Amino acid sequence: MEMDSPSQSRPPHVIIFPLPLQGHINSMIKLAELLALAGFKLTFLNSNHNHERLIKFTNIVAYFKRYPGFELKTITDGLPLDHPRSGNWFLETYEEAIIMKIKQSFREMLMNSNPPVDCVIADGFSGFAIDVANELGIPIIGFRTSSPRSFWVYYSITDIIKAGELPIRGSEDMDRLITTVPGMETYLRCRDLPSFCRKSDIEDSTVQLIVKQTRKSTQADALIFNTTDELDGPILSQIRTKCANIYPIGPLHAQLNTKLKAKHGESFDQFSNTLREEDKSCIPWLDKQPYRSVIYVSFGSITSTSRDQLVELWYGLLNSKTKFLFVVRPDSVIGKDGEGEDVVKELMEKSKDRGYILDWAPQEVVLSHRAVGGFLTHSGWNSTLESIVAGVPMVCWPYFADQQVTSRVVSRVWKIGLDMKDVCDRKIVENMVNDVMVDRKEFVNSATDMAKVINQCVSIGGSSSNNLDRLIEDIRRKRLKTTKRL
Repeated sequence: MEMDSPSQSRPPHVIIFPLPLQGHINSMIKLAELLALAGFKLTFLNSNHNHERLIKFTNIVAYFKRYPGFELKTITDGLPLDHPRSGNWFLETYEEAIIMKIKQSFREMLMNSNPPVDCVIADGFSGFAIDVANELGIPIIGFRTSSPRSFWVYYSITDIIKAGELPIRGSEDMDRLITTVPGMETYLRCRDLPSFCRKSDIEDSTVQLIVKQTRKSTQADALIFNTTDELDGPILSQIRTKCANIYPIGPLHAQLNTKLKAKHGESFDQFSNTLREEDKSCIPWLDKQPYRSVIYVSFGSITSTSRDQLVELWYGLLNSKTKFLFVVRPDSVIGKDGEGEDVVKELMEKSKDRGYILDWAPQEVVLSHRAVGGFLTHSGWNSTLESIVAGVPMVCWPYFADQQVTSRVVSRVWKIGLDMKDVCDRKIVENMVNDVMVDRKEFVNSATDMAKVINQCVSIGGSSSNNLDRLIEDIRRKRLKTTKRL
């Protein structure tokens, strides 16, 4: 006989465990709140370092007090406190000794949990979490925070290598089509593969690590994707051949907004899960600008640029005659001490009439503002989804990892923007900004149409809303069966 809950007297206890990176925390804390709204007991497990940053820059503790049984806990990320954690630090430090530290702390936390943990939702890159959960007989779901298409490319890298399509044979090879990723044969080129695929040594440790972690994640009892069937249906069908039980429940920020609005009305407040201080002074500036007249420029929490690249981007924006809101993190400009800050100050002084430059912006609010008509982006998955939901077309300048795949999909598959990868030239920036903002109305029309479809997915009866209901019910009724694996 099937039980209705883990215990007749208590709600299910779910622990959510993201990688210690802004983009991963962003979507996973939204899922945590959605499950808390469903009445679950939630433990959100964050690194000590990132928990302290959330406390510094947000009202995280006060905000989540509204959910009885919502607990914030911390775990080591394996690094000393004074480590800068800048750039692509996680992949660079992801080694056995550090993982063993995290794995041991995670095991102890699960073993000592009171009430017991009924389900683990762990970052899909955390293969060690699958091992620990299986060892303890706890159902585990992997949450892949990047796009399903990039996941599928990661998964297929072994096959790409076997077919002799990697390594890439020089710059003349970059536009060659890759034919060994099922469902993507017609549009995926060498230059659209994840950035680490450009290494000449296919035995490189980073390549092998990402392939290993991706394949391992299909050993979880199920996988969650922050997408919809309407966005990624053909690729989700491919992924189901490797992991039968998947939950496409995105875009999570829109799903959460819909649920909060239904519960509290239009005046609901929302948790801003940023690891940086947001500068909200840009909103009054946007309020004064005409409808869809501003291009928003932001390259996320990790991307670095050289001084020359920053100057090319800025001149391209200036020459486009479009007004711009430009996020330049103080730590994002590569150069000698103080050089980055100096060039930013210089550009700010020259931009007063045409643009607004700031350290960090409240991105969801900015993208949904009536004055914003385009987004020059690094093509991070959260940023892409936020732009899609807001109906804002994109100019894509990807930095690394999954972003190369996403920028190609935005331009070639969904046709809601342009792909500017591998170039940083002021004339190209100018032309692409003008195309998206002024000259080619098809981008605005396509983005508007897609926004309508995707927003319906998170409404009652929509595909993502139904998949979230199924996830909640499966956890509640213990339908996720864990099997010990050799």
